[in-house]
Amino acid sequence: MNHIRLENISKIYNANAVQAQSAMALLAEGMDSIEVKSQTGYSVGLYDINLAIKAGELHCIMGLSGSGKSTLIRHINRLIDPSSGKIWVDTAIDAQTNIANDISPKALSSAPINILELEEKALQQYRQQTTSMVFQHFGLVPHMTVIQNVAYGLRVRKMKTAERHDIARHWLNEVGLLNLEHSYPDELSGGMQQRVGLARALAADTPILLMDEAFSALDPLIRSQLQDQLLELQARLNKTIVFITHDIDEAVKVGQRISILNGGRLIQTGTAADLRHHPADDYVAQFMTAKS
Repeated sequence: MNHIRLENISKIYNANAVQAQSAMALLAEGMDSIEVKSQTGYSVGLYDINLAIKAGELHCIMGLSGSGKSTLIRHINRLIDPSSGKIWVDTAIDAQTNIANDISPKALSSAPINILELEEKALQQYRQQTTSMVFQHFGLVPHMTVIQNVAYGLRVRKMKTAERHDIARHWLNEVGLLNLEHSYPDELSGGMQQRVGLARALAADTPILLMDEAFSALDPLIRSQLQDQLLELQARLNKTIVFITHDIDEAVKVGQRISILNGGRLIQTGTAADLRHHPADDYVAQFMTAKS
């Protein structure tokens, strides 16, 4: 069952609808993003992306800087709206969690919805109940303690303090930081801060977890430990995770499937073995042979 499906998604930055259509026409003729930028002045974020992400899948999106991977993930929670296309999300799929307190997200619909059609109130509900995000640079609130940061999404839902702190402690324990609940972010190492960010996303108990280069700022050893922890948690939680990375080693380690972007285009999706043994082009082949 598909949880997320991107249908013909294109994003042209700093262009109105007519200008975006003009740029996309050039892309359809075979121009690459650099040529379109040179000719029109408009930057291509994504072009004609069709991608289905399965429920319960840990799906890696990878590519070099400027390939469109961060643009893509930000479409899934509508931090960015596309120039064209549709984004279908099955909001009736619930996460399977071990939290004693039942805060499972309420379904917005009994069938996949095009989230681009959500008005402000429904979009707010979708962001609170369906998606959580872990950022590359942690995104912690500096004047809040660790436990306050982890419980922040539940505070937004107006959950009572004691209840949300109980849930936050559960996830701090899961990531090995329960003894630091009263510390502040600047008292923690980078690895610890990212564990707080992960705990915050998990505490929200959303079925979709978006991770944008979440481990890329960390030292290799800490990064490897967090990858292992993510895999262990995912084995129990069975969330739908979209994981952005530029590191093929990381993608091969954590991803059930991998999608490779180049210049805003989706080049190939498949398992690591698919990409290694049957690359769609030289770009994919070079990525896979770069694995150490």
